[in-house]
Amino acid sequence: MERKTWLPLVLMLVFAASRWPGMLPQNFSAAHALLFCAAFWLPGWMGWVLPLATIIVTDILLNLFHYNMPVLDPRLVTNWMILALFVVLAKWLAKRRSYGRVFLGTLVGALLFYLVSNTVSWMVNPVYAKTIAGWVQALTVGLPGFPPTWLFGLKSLLGTGLFTGLFAGAMKWSEAVDAPEPEPEIEDDEELEPPPEPSPEPA
Repeated sequence: MERKTWLPLVLMLVFAASRWPGMLPQNFSAAHALLFCAAFWLPGWMGWVLPLATIIVTDILLNLFHYNMPVLDPRLVTNWMILALFVVLAKWLAKRRSYGRVFLGTLVGALLFYLVSNTVSWMVNPVYAKTIAGWVQALTVGLPGFPPTWLFGLKSLLGTGLFTGLFAGAMKWSEAVDAPEPEPEIEDDEELEPPPEPSPEPA
């Protein structure tokens, strides 16, 4: 298996381990970056299935063994649907690969997740007033007794940018290591110069 294939798989395993509470600062996650980057680089069905499957499996395990929440919490299902858009966006951008597209895609995806997830929270949570002011509250300060949602969005963007840089750097290093060594160039004079003729033997 080529390095550019197994390296994203290793990074996803590391990401899955990092999701255990306390491993990273609160709301500072590698989820958006690694989901997008793995979908961007993994070929074929692996790019479609494995990144999102990693998110879903780790979410279910955390609900079962840590948070004591329902396995299929409606908020999780909503998040999975949003993250599935990450995979679609990554595959679309991967038609022309560049590191600029990776950074653009992950940051756009993180902003999309922030806007959509908080808008859904505003729609379903009865505490929020169903007005423009209530929607702005959901996007900025959130609910009393909890950290403001704008802080969550900022940490999400910072985490996404950091882990995208680490992932892209790892892939760039992998491509440099796997690149074939250039063949030595032959000077034109040396190539065209005929071999020396043998000197005549003495009579």
